[in-house]
Amino acid sequence: MPDVKHFDPEAVLASVEELFWRRGASATGVQDIVTATGVNRSSLYATFGGKRELYVAALRRYVDRRSGPVLRRLAEDDRGLPAIADFFRALIRVRCAGEHARWGCLVTNAHTEPQHDDPDVRSVLQDHHDRLRGALRAALERAATAGDLRPGVVPGTSADVLALLAYGVNLRSRAGASPEALGDTVTAVLAPLANRPEEIR
Repeated sequence: MPDVKHFDPEAVLASVEELFWRRGASATGVQDIVTATGVNRSSLYATFGGKRELYVAALRRYVDRRSGPVLRRLAEDDRGLPAIADFFRALIRVRCAGEHARWGCLVTNAHTEPQHDDPDVRSVLQDHHDRLRGALRAALERAATAGDLRPGVVPGTSADVLALLAYGVNLRSRAGASPEALGDTVTAVLAPLANRPEEIR
């Protein structure tokens, strides 16, 4: 007879995602995962594979369940620059307060881990970057259509800059930067893009 699972794989993966997010992949061992989930090694290996496979699955889950909906809303928001400003305000708020405060972003953290050279990890990181950049570019193109961008501002190039800014917010918040300092930095980057800078404040 096939082995019957006595645990919920989705709940286990959610716990593993938070463990990697809070502690980092390098600092998390298989025994840490066993302790956090209550699932023994053989069951983990049989269901998910080893630590590498769990890490890749956790990254994919994070992109699909956490980043994905936020970026989809930004991409579909008709307001342009105010939508981008709100995106960054929400990002700073969630990074600096609440349940996951000062954890940074699992995907951004992954860029600093030795595992970032793994082809499957790199694929997830690239997928996330493409979604982030695409959402920002869509919002900037709406702003351009509405005449809200300053002349000479190129949506694609500006989307690259803003994507890097998002990574920076994630890293600096993990290091303890204040919401006020992060907000001032975001405003300093967004203001030169706008015909009417007051609209993004």
